[in-house]
Amino acid sequence: QLQASGGGLVQAGGSLRVSCTASGRTFRNYAVGWFRQAPGKEREFVATISRSGPSTYYTDSVKGRFTISRDNAKTTVYLQMNSLKPEDTAVYYCVAGSSFIVTIGSNVEYWGQGTQVTVSS
Repeated sequence: QLQASGGGLVQAGGSLRVSCTASGRTFRNYAVGWFRQAPGKEREFVATISRSGPSTYYTDSVKGRFTISRDNAKTTVYLQMNSLKPEDTAVYYCVAGSSFIVTIGSNVEYWGQGTQVTVSS
């Protein structure tokens, strides 16, 4: 089970960190990541990190602004979001899968419940 937290309302240019904590002791066996869904749009990949954490991947629109990290001891994945833009407004979902990384929906085995991020202009 994945429990996301940390969403909220922030002004454009601001920062926010969302977290996702997994239950169970097999967290380290899964790649984890974040997807998001904006109103009226399809769910899209945002960022992913491999099991042990050396490999990270981002969608082009967030490169240089977002940073994904994980703490296997705390079974938690983080998404630090800087220089936020109104177009980053969405529900953010944490995900996990047993593939090397999770960049597409078909690789996702577990979905969190989502946390709302709203960026005002």
